[in-house]
Amino acid sequence: MSLLIGKTFPRGGKEIPHRKKATEGKQIVTLAPPQLVVIPLQQHIGARCEPLVSVGDHVKMGQMIGDSSQFVSAPVHASVSGKVVAIEERELLNGNKCLAVVIENDGKDEKYALPTRPVEKMSADAIREVVRSAGIVGMGGAGFPTHIKLKPPKTVDTVIINGAECEPYLTCDHRLMVERAESMVRGTRAIMKAAGAVRGIIGIEANKPDAIDAVREVIKDDAALSVTVLQVRYPQGAEKQLIKAAVNREVPSGKLPAEVGCIVCNVHTAIAIDEALTLGKTSYERVVTVTGGAVVDPRNILVRVGTPLKDLLDFCGGTLGEPAVLVGGGPMTGPPIASLEAPVVKNLSGVLALTAEEAGFDENRPCIRCARCVNACPIGLLPNTLGDLSAHGRYAEAAQIGLMDCIECSLCSFVCPSKRALVTWIKQGKAGWTAQRKSAPSA
Repeated sequence: MSLLIGKTFPRGGKEIPHRKKATEGKQIVTLAPPQLVVIPLQQHIGARCEPLVSVGDHVKMGQMIGDSSQFVSAPVHASVSGKVVAIEERELLNGNKCLAVVIENDGKDEKYALPTRPVEKMSADAIREVVRSAGIVGMGGAGFPTHIKLKPPKTVDTVIINGAECEPYLTCDHRLMVERAESMVRGTRAIMKAAGAVRGIIGIEANKPDAIDAVREVIKDDAALSVTVLQVRYPQGAEKQLIKAAVNREVPSGKLPAEVGCIVCNVHTAIAIDEALTLGKTSYERVVTVTGGAVVDPRNILVRVGTPLKDLLDFCGGTLGEPAVLVGGGPMTGPPIASLEAPVVKNLSGVLALTAEEAGFDENRPCIRCARCVNACPIGLLPNTLGDLSAHGRYAEAAQIGLMDCIECSLCSFVCPSKRALVTWIKQGKAGWTAQRKSAPSA
């Protein structure tokens, strides 16, 4: 199938190297859980959970061990059965620290499961409650609590499942669509029922023909579901770009997809919802792509939350010398990994060990005013100007020309011949502008 076939968004974007061949044809394999798991009490956007267990308690695999009464939050669960040996601050992959529950694995995998009943007999509220109890968050991005997304503030008619997986290297969603299409489709139907949508669209980039065929086979007798083939063009999987490509609706600045009648969910999230509803399974494991030029044997791995990142690389035969950089997630948007002792979390899609040639480090040479960043920006912003203003602390000026509309896809930095750290400066600008507004006296 030609990579230029399919729907896409109208401005900016670029076809960038895929670098998926090392894992796109490899079936998902399972990594045995470690002796100790570290379960961070914040694996989502929103309020951190408070521990529901104490040191010395015995827990079951799938048992809720942390929760919050705050609206924007999602509970966390034990990924093994065993004894709680510590509740303490632990380092996350980005170097930040978070309170975590440390569990000594007893090797028994004694399970806790949510009660189940046929989805056909469940109300929308009941589906959302199961999704919340299971601790399901967006598993392809920032980790927004899914039960909130399933109760949109406005009427929606369309659920879009994001199967674009447009970032280089990552293939976990691709393999899930090939190997578990039926589960993903059941999850999609549950999302539609919970949100009150009448139509479901699975958007898949044209470089995944086996996934397209697998999903189409499952939905062939369901008129409410369809596959939309997407042109291979980064960042096709960004929420607003996906909506524009799939249904030709444009989300206004500062608004959510519900504003144009849509909800977007990740492939892995839809499968997690199906597993919660049909198996009573809470969110305690996920598939992670481990790859990169420095990895001996790249793989797609089903791994328990709380497993040290080092174990994933060891399972893949280790690395070929010292990687130039380690990345958590995709190379365009994922943060550098600060420590391989950090644990796997719910929204971690990849562990990349990249060579110096692959990494393409920022050099911050002077801007040559070529406008490549402007032409590539899928939002239609001026990344060069936003970067300069942000780097000099001129946050209010940057905000006036669309600072907060940036989706941080990093395409501006990727195409820059001077290798300027545009997206890094823009992120700093967003944080600075947010802090300024919070500290400003109220009128």
